Amino acid sequence: QLQASGGGLVQAGGSLRLSCAASGRTFSDYAMGWFCQAAGKEREFVAAIKRNGANTYYTDSVKGRFTISRDNAKNTVYLQMNSLKPEDTAVYYCAASYGASSHYTLSRTGAYNYWGQGTQVTVSS
Repeated sequence: QLQASGGGLVQAGGSLRLSCAASGRTFSDYAMGWFCQAAGKEREFVAAIKRNGANTYYTDSVKGRFTISRDNAKNTVYLQMNSLKPEDTAVYYCAASYGASSHYTLSRTGAYNYWGQGTQVTVSS
């Protein structure tokens, strides 16, 4: 089970930190990802982190602004979001992937076995 939290309403240029707490399985066995889905659009890849946290991947639009990290001792993955823009407005979902490891694979929704419920991020201009 994945439980995402930390979303909210923020002005452009502001920051938010999303958290995703995992339970029920061995967290360190899974690569973790964050995806977003804006109203009327498909779910899109944001960032991913491999099992041991040594490798991280980002979509181009968030590079330099967002940072994904994980704490395997706390079974939690984070998404630090800085310099937020109105176009970042979306529901953000965390997901867990067993076995996937490449940037290409981890950017695909089909690589993920489990999904959280989503947390709304709204950035006002």
